[in-house]
Amino acid sequence: MKKILVIDNYDSFVYNLVHYLEELDCHVVVKRNDQLDIEEAEEFDKILLSPGPGIPDEAGLLKPIIEKYAATKSILGVCLGMQAIGEVFGGTLNNLDDVYHGVATKIELFVDDEYIFDGLGKEFQVGRYHSWVVDKNLPNSLQVTSYDEKGEIMSLRHKEFDVRGVQFHPESVLTPDGKKMIKNWVSHNPEGKQEKTEAKPQHEI
Repeated sequence: MKKILVIDNYDSFVYNLVHYLEELDCHVVVKRNDQLDIEEAEEFDKILLSPGPGIPDEAGLLKPIIEKYAATKSILGVCLGMQAIGEVFGGTLNNLDDVYHGVATKIELFVDDEYIFDGLGKEFQVGRYHSWVVDKNLPNSLQVTSYDEKGEIMSLRHKEFDVRGVQFHPESVLTPDGKKMIKNWVSHNPEGKQEKTEAKPQHEI
């Protein structure tokens, strides 16, 4: 059973993500971004960074978690979580003229080897709830994996670490393939890594 730490960035969608993970037989622990000890994340197999209001610098230990565990943990950032990944590795954010709140748009894959999107087509619908995006001028360590129809970054990954982000909400009903994406992330094991079994489970939420 995979042990997943969900960093709750004070977002109403977080328990939709938790529900998906629990349906995939994961042991899930939820911690708010300002109510955890950064060392707690050590015992988990994967870390999911939830959506949330505002910007990453206002989100407690969100960025320090990425800084500490990017090289050793599988991390998926959703919306605000992706923006935090972008900033941690040297990217910047842009405030959009148009706010997306419960808007379904098409996105197109820019790569054909992104495991989160395994089994999906080249183009698909996603649900969006955001007013910020990661600027297209990415640092060398990051790579775009999909764009929207206006050329804005909708997903990215680190070139060396198992760190990925999606700007859209896979847990939204407006993202028909969202559960498949979460399943792909949960089931992926980076080469050379074994699933940990020694960590004692936690149950507090």
